[in-house]
Amino acid sequence: MTLAVIAEPAPLATNADGVVCVGGTRVTLDTIVAVFQQGASAEEIAHRYPVLRLGDIYAVIAFYLNHHDEVAVYLQERQQQAQRVRQSNQQRFDPEGLRDRLLARRNPSA
Repeated sequence: MTLAVIAEPAPLATNADGVVCVGGTRVTLDTIVAVFQQGASAEEIAHRYPVLRLGDIYAVIAFYLNHHDEVAVYLQERQQQAQRVRQSNQQRFDPEGLRDRLLARRNPSA
């Protein structure tokens, strides 16, 4: 019997927001890379995110290791985007005095 060696694509897909997710789930590439960089094994990641298949986790880790530079650029862009969103939200929804405003809504006569 001959073993058929077939290359499978990494189980990654980009959603409508431009976020790369794993295995048809909402778990992001960012999440898997961060947990892996913290020292978690594929088995530990599978335990933390049971929606993921172990084989998909190994494939994503392999993709990350084989495309480190491209993934690093993607992760940097995601961090910059998150910072822009955070700044926009802070401008639109000033956190200064938030507690007082919420308490005032609860007690309109006060």
